[in-house]
Amino acid sequence: MLNAAHRAQKPVRPAKVLVIGFLVVIFTGTLLLLVPISTAEGYHTSFMTALFTATSAVCVTGLIVVDTASHWSNFGHVVIMCLIQIGGLGIMTMSTAVALVLGRRITLRERLLIREALGEVSLEGLVRLVRLILVFTFTFVLVGAVLLALRLSHDYPAGQAAWLGLFHSISAFNNAGFDLFGVSLVNYVDDPAINGVFTFLIISGGLGFTVLAELYRRIVNPETRYRKLALHTRMVLTMTAILLVAGTVFLLAMEHGNPATMGDLGWPGRIMASFFTSVTPRTAGFNTVTTGNLKTVSLFFVVMLMFVGGSAGSTAGGVKTTTFYTLVASVISTCRGHSSVHTFGRRLDSDTIHASLAIITLSLSLVVTVTLLLLITEGGSLIDCLFETTSAFGTVGLSTGVTPNLSKVGRAIITLTMFAGRLGPLTFALAFTRTQREKRQFRYPEENIIIG
Repeated sequence: MLNAAHRAQKPVRPAKVLVIGFLVVIFTGTLLLLVPISTAEGYHTSFMTALFTATSAVCVTGLIVVDTASHWSNFGHVVIMCLIQIGGLGIMTMSTAVALVLGRRITLRERLLIREALGEVSLEGLVRLVRLILVFTFTFVLVGAVLLALRLSHDYPAGQAAWLGLFHSISAFNNAGFDLFGVSLVNYVDDPAINGVFTFLIISGGLGFTVLAELYRRIVNPETRYRKLALHTRMVLTMTAILLVAGTVFLLAMEHGNPATMGDLGWPGRIMASFFTSVTPRTAGFNTVTTGNLKTVSLFFVVMLMFVGGSAGSTAGGVKTTTFYTLVASVISTCRGHSSVHTFGRRLDSDTIHASLAIITLSLSLVVTVTLLLLITEGGSLIDCLFETTSAFGTVGLSTGVTPNLSKVGRAIITLTMFAGRLGPLTFALAFTRTQREKRQFRYPEENIIIG
């Protein structure tokens, strides 16, 4: 009896709760998309198409097997938009928002789940952070929707422009990549207003809510304005700036003479297109140039950007900027003969370094495995399969044109990859292990081996 009671009271692991929560939302979205009212007249939606689309929306990826604009009805578009917002904020953030609206107290167990979902270290201030997340999301989405509606009103009737502004603002801030234009943003490749609003929303959503919260507090509280930023924030801002600048310069150098992408544009348009193409692999999925027309070297560079992705605690995917930064800092410290890893005058905890190595290793293993599977099931070139896999894992949504032609097996593989990528490989792995992360009460004898 005591053992049964103990098992009954044993708490569910946060990682498993997150997996179950996302699965529930995905299958609910699948059922809604299967309802005839969700499909435009003259089209038919299969279960696999609905499942793939719902997974792509909840995992804020943007990969599609049918054209979003023409295949789905207005009701279907609303369903997709809601799935994007739920997936972008996260299951626990949405649940906490409902609880706050109802005036219900947030329990310790729920705070543990929120911490896991947001990737936070401490339990302190989590509810306050969730409130800020909701405020940030509403503010950014509203501002983006208004600005886009004003610009699009020159091309569409006012009502349609407002709807397009709202849908694309939610899709951009949540780094989803779904569009209702049919050709993404190719028709606005050198439009400064469209490029400016979209890149602002994508970068803001990809910085992470913890970073946005700290920057916000610096603005509203003069007393903290001149204090040093937290190490996490400094790492995120530094890595983001490096990736954006390096991406823009590299893509401009490679593609400025390619007539299929940027070659026919003026230099302002080329710079704009290069910057946008370096921003969108941070898991946004929009494109202003046809992705399949990029040179192979550019495609491989975009693969690397997609693998890194955005920042922890954001709407973006990938291994995250801080994880990659930690790995680079660890390599540099090892090459210099340091016994510990230092950056910005701080020493990184060994658990953080081990977790970063685990995430990178699991992520690379997943990408390599899925790429091999696609080469077996779909054929095609290595770069196309690698690009498709990394896009799914990083919840990016860019494609060289492979997605609509995937077989049923290929669609199932990419669906699982998007799901694993949204949760994160480490969280996904922990959900299916028997024990939670815990520190051993003993240590094995130490013995050295030969490496390198």
